[in-house]
Amino acid sequence: MAQLVVTYRTPTDIAAFDAHYRDVHAPLAKAIPGLRRFEVTEGPVLTPEGPSDVHLIATLYFDGLGDIAAAFASLQGQAAAGDVANFATGGASMLMFETREA
Repeated sequence: MAQLVVTYRTPTDIAAFDAHYRDVHAPLAKAIPGLRRFEVTEGPVLTPEGPSDVHLIATLYFDGLGDIAAAFASLQGQAAAGDVANFATGGASMLMFETREA
């Protein structure tokens, strides 16, 4: 199993971010080929010390890292990636990795 974790920092307009993410970006992401599961945080993203500068974390699950690469080479993946600049005014970062049971 491989995961793509996208961390979105707090945007300049939270309501606009939330509406765009819900109505536009999430449907684009859900259409990416090879996507097995798609999760987003609900409520505040905290640290052990308290609030963070992160507004939302999305976790996308794929079978392997090659599937993530193929997904983002697809038209649907390119559309989702291209949409980030339309709403992520606080910035976004991505991490990709494979996992195993420990």
